[in-house]
Amino acid sequence: MALERGETIKADCVQIFVKNNMQWFGKAPTPEDIGKFTATRKRLRSMPVFGHAGYMINLGAPPSANRTKSLQSLQQEIAFADALGLPFLVLHPGSHLGAGEEAGLKLIVSGLDEIFRETKKSPVRIALENTAGQGSNLGNQLQHLAAIYDAVQNPERLALCIDTAHLFAAGYDIRSAKIWDQTIRQLDALIGQKQIAAFHLNDSKTDLNSRVDRHEHIGKGKIGLEGFRHIVNDARFKTRPGCLETPKSEDLHEDIENLVTLRSLVKV
Repeated sequence: MALERGETIKADCVQIFVKNNMQWFGKAPTPEDIGKFTATRKRLRSMPVFGHAGYMINLGAPPSANRTKSLQSLQQEIAFADALGLPFLVLHPGSHLGAGEEAGLKLIVSGLDEIFRETKKSPVRIALENTAGQGSNLGNQLQHLAAIYDAVQNPERLALCIDTAHLFAAGYDIRSAKIWDQTIRQLDALIGQKQIAAFHLNDSKTDLNSRVDRHEHIGKGKIGLEGFRHIVNDARFKTRPGCLETPKSEDLHEDIENLVTLRSLVKV
C-alpha cells in the first residue's frame, strides 16, 4: 500500500523498505505482490520510488556473526529491490565500532565489493547516505563518502542520498545559502553532484555539530524555515526526488503539513 498511501497525500516521490527494517531477513515479495506494485507504478508514472536498506546492516563491522548477517541481509534486499524494479537502495555506510575511521572505511569498501560481486547481474545501486556522526557512525564527513567512492571496485553501482538533518548535525551550517552552496561545491569536487540520486528533507531537533540524529518537522527545528528555502530552490537538483523522514502518524497528516510547508517555499 506504500504507493497508494503516497498518492493519497499527493506525494511527489515514495521511499519504501523492502522488508522489515529492524529484522535481518524477510520474505521475498510474491508474484502477486510484484504484479500489484508494478501496476500501481505504471499508473503513477511520474512518481519516483526507491528503497531504504534496513537499519541493522553495518558494513563497517569487523569479521563477526553480525557482519556476515549484514552482508547477507543487504544481498537479500538488493534481490527484493530488483524484483520490485527499484533503481537504488539508500544505505547508512556503517559504524567502525571503535576500530577507527580508517579501518571502518576499509571494511565498508570490502563489504560493498563483496556485495557487488554477488549481485553483479543486478542494476540496483547503493545510495550512500551521509550521517550525523552519532557514536562511531561513518559518513558524517563528505570525505568519508569520497573515500568509499575512490576505493570501491564498482563505483558505478554507487549513488548518494543527502540528508539535510544529518548534514546540519554533522557540522555543515546549511541554514546559510552560502554554506549550502559551498557544501555542494565541495561534494561536487570530491565525488560529483550528479551522483546525488535523492534527498531526505528533514529538519533537525538537535543543534549544529551536535552529532545527534533526531529529525523534526520542516521549519520547527534548528535548521528552520528559511534554511529550506534555498535548498528546495536549488536549480541543480530540480529533477531529484526529495522525501520526508519526519515524525508521522498513521493518517500521515504531518506529511501533508510538511509538504504544504516545503511547496510554499518553492519559487514559481
